[in-house]
Amino acid sequence: MKYILILLVLLAIGGAAFIRFAPSDPAVWHVDPQVSADQDLASGVRRRIPGGEEAMATLDRIILSTPRTELLAGSVEEGRITYVTRSKWMGFPDYTTLELDGEVIELYARLRFGQADLGVNRARVEGWLQELRAQEAG
Repeated sequence: MKYILILLVLLAIGGAAFIRFAPSDPAVWHVDPQVSADQDLASGVRRRIPGGEEAMATLDRIILSTPRTELLAGSVEEGRITYVTRSKWMGFPDYTTLELDGEVIELYARLRFGQADLGVNRARVEGWLQELRAQEAG
């Protein structure tokens, strides 16, 4: 029984380490968000945001100021950017891709592990968009 418990603890630690340190392949995550309409999904959200390159640059700064968020690939100048935001305790990665389509920014935020994000991506994105509107108004 003692060895089974030790094995279970080691498996849990290994699983947590895999989640935290699993590589993020830009070829998999830095892709066209394909946003045709605003959607709330079990695994994330899609949004169409009015605004051109200036709004995208502002949103880029807002997103990069988010704790535990880093750039995965792309740039404002390229017209597509993908970020990784990790949860505080377990380090679960969520991916957010922005793409400029004329005067509309397509945003797709989604989880990597699991079936549902319990609204985490939606809340994060809504916070970013609220900050964007505040900066554009002020």
